[in-house]
Amino acid sequence: MKKYKEYIITADPFNPEILNSILWELEITGTNEDVNCLRVFADMESNLNQEKISEQLQKLKQEGLLRNFNVEESVLEEKNWNEEWEKSLNVIKVSDRIVIKPSFKDYDIKADEIVITIDPKMSFGTGEHQTTKLILRLLEKYIRQGMSVLDAGTGSGILSIAAVKLGAAKALGFDTDEWCYENALENCMLNNVSDQIEIKTGDIKIVPRDEYDFILANIQKNILMELTAEFSKRLKNKGIILLSGLLEEDEKDILEKYTSEGFTHLETIQMDEWIALSLTKNT
Repeated sequence: MKKYKEYIITADPFNPEILNSILWELEITGTNEDVNCLRVFADMESNLNQEKISEQLQKLKQEGLLRNFNVEESVLEEKNWNEEWEKSLNVIKVSDRIVIKPSFKDYDIKADEIVITIDPKMSFGTGEHQTTKLILRLLEKYIRQGMSVLDAGTGSGILSIAAVKLGAAKALGFDTDEWCYENALENCMLNNVSDQIEIKTGDIKIVPRDEYDFILANIQKNILMELTAEFSKRLKNKGIILLSGLLEEDEKDILEKYTSEGFTHLETIQMDEWIALSLTKNT
């Protein structure tokens, strides 16, 4: 029977989406999220080892996204990895209204609930992580009927889909990762919102200016800092921007940067050590 390499990664803070974003640059065949660790799989023939994984994680540590991490290596017999992946995904109750579920799990919809069907595959945005839950709760609070939405770093497309289901007229989601592009398209089809959501592959330069009432960005702090001016150029006056992917200690730097570009802070919400911010543009 074929064997595989398995690497068990623990990290503080534990953010599977950020970990996945850098691990998929390596020669791996899959990942599986557990309660407090990420399992990474690779073929025995691959050149992947603990040192290469640690080098990638050290980059996150240098960027302030990790405080510490640990990598353990073992060898496993072949399994049905798709089945293992499906076992790791659950129905998630984000708020009284928003529920996220994979397509292969049943759920009895209650009155007034909005159910978002997401099969994340190798993309980011399962709804499990605190940052996704936080930004969805802010989205539910601030979105208004008929708004146009820009979703930066769309991943699985979850935020674009939620925005439309909550009343937005249209959304544009973009991501530099080709796999995210394909997965977001699939999830839009699963939720019957493909006619209202456009998915593009590329960076923010492909996005037209001055067209959006609402911007969503659940990405790393350093990218949020780099894109402040670009977001401002694409958000209408009095528009709303929601930011997450941030730790509690990131708030001061983010607010200084965004207020310098003409944004006003509305509120910050928190779950564990993670935060999400809402701001409005005043220029």
